[in-house]
Amino acid sequence: MRKQLPLSALIKHHLKEHSSIYLFVFVLFLMGVIFGAIIVNSMNLSQKEDLYYYLNRFFGQVAEGNVASSTEMFQQSFFHNLKYLGLMWILGISIIGLPVILIMLFIKGMVVGFTVGFLVNQLSLKGFLLSFVTVMPQNVLLIPAFVIMSAVAISFSLKLIKQLFVKKGTNFETPFSFFTRYGMVFIFIGVLAVIASGFEAYISPYLMKSVVGIVSK
Repeated sequence: MRKQLPLSALIKHHLKEHSSIYLFVFVLFLMGVIFGAIIVNSMNLSQKEDLYYYLNRFFGQVAEGNVASSTEMFQQSFFHNLKYLGLMWILGISIIGLPVILIMLFIKGMVVGFTVGFLVNQLSLKGFLLSFVTVMPQNVLLIPAFVIMSAVAISFSLKLIKQLFVKKGTNFETPFSFFTRYGMVFIFIGVLAVIASGFEAYISPYLMKSVVGIVSK
């Protein structure tokens, strides 16, 4: 029988075995961030003014306290992230969803890059401060969650392809074994999404309100 390795050893082995996949998805995400920032610089003045108008309206609502309740914000954030991550997880099982996973990760990076880029472009140092307290904190957890989910989904798909089309040998795991681990990864990612959504809903609004006061001056 195969000896069961401790969790830390399994994680190290997984990272070593799939290091090239993790590097690829991280670089792809980073390219999305850069592309998002480039889009901001390529926008014309009219487009920037329209977005800045809505941004100022949002600042006004935040300053007056006219924002959704923390519970509503938590539910919206959590279910949005869980649906996005869950779709990646399902696409990993489908095998044919590999290109879609990569596109989704790129889009996620593009959204982050565009948001931070637009705030900095319009508000300079104040915009950086605002993005630091409103965009960055939850993304410290969400970015690794998306990168890990993408890498694991890709490696799972590749393993399924090997199981289906390559001759089985003694070194192949049972489908139940690696599917169970795949499910456990999603649970771990779900926990990260809960923590990130909690921070976004219950802490970020207070930080945002204090920073909006500085930005509005």
